[in-house]
Amino acid sequence: MVSLFALYRRPADEQAFLSHYESVHVPLAKRLPGLIDLKWGQPQVLGDEQDAEQGLWFFVAELTFADKRTLVGALESKEGQAASRDVQSFADGLLTMRTVEWQ
Repeated sequence: MVSLFALYRRPADEQAFLSHYESVHVPLAKRLPGLIDLKWGQPQVLGDEQDAEQGLWFFVAELTFADKRTLVGALESKEGQAASRDVQSFADGLLTMRTVEWQ
């Protein structure tokens, strides 16, 4: 299994971001070929932890695929290109992506 993590920094208009993400971007992402699971949410500081980066990530999404080849194929697909164009329309400059291949 492999996960793609989409890490978003805080947008200028948080409500507009959240509304667009749930009503437009999620339906696009759910069309990615080979997608097994999609989860998203807003990270919170654990307990009294004071982390210098605690405010860095406003929003995180995890997309799960069977393997890296399937993930790459999904991103290169027409559905992946549509999702990428959408991100640029509402979160340009806010997104960092990372993958994890689970052991």
